[in-house]
Amino acid sequence: MKKMLALMLILFTVFAFLPTSAFADNTATHGEITGKSVVAGLCSLIIWPGIGQYVNDQETKKNWTHAIVGLIPPFRLWSGWDALIQRNGGRWDGKI
Repeated sequence: MKKMLALMLILFTVFAFLPTSAFADNTATHGEITGKSVVAGLCSLIIWPGIGQYVNDQETKKNWTHAIVGLIPPFRLWSGWDALIQRNGGRWDGKI
């Protein structure tokens, strides 16, 4: 348990300091962080990935993508963050 927690802390630190220009080709737009988005982020992080995107009224395709890919532990954090910042769009939009 301690090793996993330490690994998650290291990954968070690495991703927190990545330059945002590395993700500049993404067509996603961000909303503002509100009370609803905080609840959505916690739902995706704690209960099930994809629930937060559903609470934020995202596309069905995005909800299912988060629900399936979010089962892998690092992507659960991604799903929670994505719901927190109310990100619209994403990599599916003509990218994959």
